[in-house]
Amino acid sequence: MSTDAVVTNWSIATARRALDARTISARELTDAHLARIAAYDGQLHCYLNIMGETAIVQAAEADRLIGAGSASPLTGIPVTLKDVLCTVDAPTTAASRILAGYRSPYDATVVARLRAQRAVFLGKSNTDEFAMGSSTENSAFGPTHNPWALDRVPGGSSGGPAAAVAAGLATVGLGSDTGGSIRQPAGFCGVVGLKPTYGRVSRYGLIAFASSLDQIGPFARTVEDAAIVLAAIAGHDPADATSSPLPVPDYQAGLREDLTGIRIGIAAEYAVDGMEPGVQNSVDRAVDRLRALGAELVPVSLPHTKYALPTYYITAPAEASANLARFDGVKYGLNVASATLRETYERTRGEGFGAEVKRRIMLGTYALSSGYYDAYYVKAQKVRTLIKQDFDDAFTKVDAIVAPTSPTVAFPLGARTADPYQMYLADVFTIPANMAGIPGIAVPCGFSDGLPVSLQILGRSFDEATILRIAHAYERSEPWSQVHPSLPA
Repeated sequence: MSTDAVVTNWSIATARRALDARTISARELTDAHLARIAAYDGQLHCYLNIMGETAIVQAAEADRLIGAGSASPLTGIPVTLKDVLCTVDAPTTAASRILAGYRSPYDATVVARLRAQRAVFLGKSNTDEFAMGSSTENSAFGPTHNPWALDRVPGGSSGGPAAAVAAGLATVGLGSDTGGSIRQPAGFCGVVGLKPTYGRVSRYGLIAFASSLDQIGPFARTVEDAAIVLAAIAGHDPADATSSPLPVPDYQAGLREDLTGIRIGIAAEYAVDGMEPGVQNSVDRAVDRLRALGAELVPVSLPHTKYALPTYYITAPAEASANLARFDGVKYGLNVASATLRETYERTRGEGFGAEVKRRIMLGTYALSSGYYDAYYVKAQKVRTLIKQDFDDAFTKVDAIVAPTSPTVAFPLGARTADPYQMYLADVFTIPANMAGIPGIAVPCGFSDGLPVSLQILGRSFDEATILRIAHAYERSEPWSQVHPSLPA
């Protein structure tokens, strides 16, 4: 393994020690990542826009601050940003032709917070168009490939940042999670992915898919790294009325190895048809490991779990239908000029949006239409309340709930593109957390047929500290965070 490969597999904690000790400069660390992107992104397609010049300028500023003893935890750390996060110094396309080349006049709040810590932005990474998908095959600019097997999907919608972190093309990444779009690709790519509680992280500057479900969170190589990034981006933001004023804990200080006294729920509802045996075996071993680490396993019931998927596919498309109405070719983005305003709208949206986005807009518009609103959208919100109540009841008995992140390992590219229902089932274990607004973390727990398997840990609202503690204890007891994919030359 080359020196650059070792450097590009470093965690934040390892890089921080080396940067502060001046055994490597931020510029050298940045150059190593840019070189690896140049060598491997042609076959992975993690990036839609590489911010090389910006990264070099940021690295120079990071080196100045490190030399002055003024470094923050993320100073000089190479980061990739999912291309649904607005940036002033690079295009923000949401992987859609309708926004090809669009430049935002402002940064997303999470981007501004990383910029304030002098993180280094390597580029904007690939995603399913407007974050609608489970495989990153819906990107208008081509799919991302899984670094563990180039013929497999990386998951979605945040497949670009997940694959980049797994392959050493970034130290950490930011993604968004509406129905599992951080946790599922983290699981498929063998990295850590954290979806915070709804309201823990500002959504200002995130191109909206479903406003009551979207949440921004980190991809990382270790649980500690996820804790570091969450601490940097969390907290109240006056620009986002849904962001919580609750104080942000010291997540790193809460990481402890011992799980004595922790009660972990096991829900029968997460045993579903279609679970691959290799996935089940790895998850079962992980649960046994948690017991050996001192946790008590407690049966819990989440009876409305089976309704989460259909409820999601009414709620999310309905909100997408409203949110995407702003993309009309008048104010910004693609404009296909026609004889009348109506024709301009129709042609711009017809040519600008991809098939999956159109499908969800139509589903959502139907659910919101006169005569169907009460029957579909209102009823879905009532069921959503029941799903949340299930979790609230369970968390009176346990501190966290564990489940598989996905029922399968990463599936082949093209295997599900003709069957939307099978594609939607990839998120069957992740969607309930979004419907309830609770936090969840995906952590590697083994391999099946040479592909990563992932354990999901769900917690009470605003109790990210506990799921990070459990995930960290598990991670330290197993070797999975030290295993990296080998890419062909």
